[in-house]
Amino acid sequence: MSAIKIAIIGAGSVGFTRTLVRDILCVPELREVEFALTDINRHNLDMIGEILRRMVETNGFAARITTTTDRREALAGARYVINCVRVGGLEAFADDIRIPLQYGVDQCVGDTICAGGIMYGQRSIAAILDFCKDIREVAEPGVRLLNYANPMAMNTWAAIEYGGVDTIGLCHGVQHGWRQIAEVLGAQDPREVEYICTGINHQTWYIDIRHKGRRIGKQELLEAYERHPVYSRQEKVRIDVLRRFGVYSTESNGHLSEYLPWYRKRPEEIARWIDMSEWIHGETGGYLRVCTEGRNWFEEEFPRFLADADKPVDPSRRTTEHASYIIEALETGRVYRGHFNVRNRGLITNLPGDAIVESTGFVDRFGLNMVAGLTLPDACAAPCIASINVQRMAVKAAMTGDVDLLKLAMLHDPLVGAVCTPEEVWQMADEMLIAQAKWLPQYAHAIDGAKARLARAKVPKRDWQGAARLPVRSIDELRAERTRKEGGVSPDQQVVA
Repeated sequence: MSAIKIAIIGAGSVGFTRTLVRDILCVPELREVEFALTDINRHNLDMIGEILRRMVETNGFAARITTTTDRREALAGARYVINCVRVGGLEAFADDIRIPLQYGVDQCVGDTICAGGIMYGQRSIAAILDFCKDIREVAEPGVRLLNYANPMAMNTWAAIEYGGVDTIGLCHGVQHGWRQIAEVLGAQDPREVEYICTGINHQTWYIDIRHKGRRIGKQELLEAYERHPVYSRQEKVRIDVLRRFGVYSTESNGHLSEYLPWYRKRPEEIARWIDMSEWIHGETGGYLRVCTEGRNWFEEEFPRFLADADKPVDPSRRTTEHASYIIEALETGRVYRGHFNVRNRGLITNLPGDAIVESTGFVDRFGLNMVAGLTLPDACAAPCIASINVQRMAVKAAMTGDVDLLKLAMLHDPLVGAVCTPEEVWQMADEMLIAQAKWLPQYAHAIDGAKARLARAKVPKRDWQGAARLPVRSIDELRAERTRKEGGVSPDQQVVA
């Protein structure tokens, strides 16, 4: 096997980078690779570098760990590039949640579509185009970009269509939902449950579920969820959608509630549909709160990570994150079945061909082979198409710096459109452009005009403080929540500056 270099952009996401590298090192054939870590945060790079070098030394692997703030240096000669950045960090993320909330747009996560996700895409796409330029110029021919960064569909769309790099978008929502389904069905082992899942990222649907080969229908699954002592409280939106659509969604209560126009339009309605036991079940700005509370948690966890690095790498602890399995399949030929974000082109018959879909595929030495000709139930296709239309406009706006198109993308967003008037959308977009101008080079020409319009604005903001918020929690409480997550900290709990 020829020498392999894997570059990780945004490697200062210490917990997630550690998980990715440990997963890859679980594969015997991948224990001599070079991991080139890059980030704008030198301190976090030093921490993750120390952890990984100790892991490699402890296990006697020949892998090489390098760290640099020079992205092109990290990308030079790379066969695989993994992207897990959050452009703008917590400062921009706070604006994604805070400003829309003043106009009545109540988001739990705000990283996919809705007002926050659209602006996140404007920041991310500008950076991803720079990444892709460097990748094309200095990486190994045929390099593959594995994108973990949200907004998944928009980022992957931009990288493929405008960045000119072979890109696969990766998310873990499908795997998490699968385990939950297995639990409610009483499976002794999740592997007893097989499924086909398809749709778009964060709106993916389990269209065929089999338990020990027996097909599970809507009514059986609905009754299993309704009698579950925990999920019947935490997953009220998902259960209601299952009841009406006949199909279960991959996404948590809080995520799913943002992508549909029915559940987060008024405070009293939000309170009906969410659960406050954990942020991900619908808390207003819950993801932002957890990230803010834990912004320096790497410092708290660093001694534990170092201690774990002194232990042998245990293949039984390999997580279900896709990256290591994809690289293993491409390098060894072992077939891996998963769910990947790629251009549609007939994979899902009733979604637009240019869309980025998340669907079933197989990876082997010859590449990624997607299952074609799947069809979503009409009720599932409809909200996916609404989101795709928003994504398409948002990507074009990010590419061109077209303020009018950006505002039209927000206007057509299902939740924004359910809550705001056109005048409110135009004013909100101007306010967000001004607040985030330093991360939006493509809109530099438009900021003065946005300021002038905002100075003349007459639309009053709403006295909306959020329908459901938890108090700030201690680092111990956050640590306890994180340890419940498979493999440490997931990328959806990371903020990389």
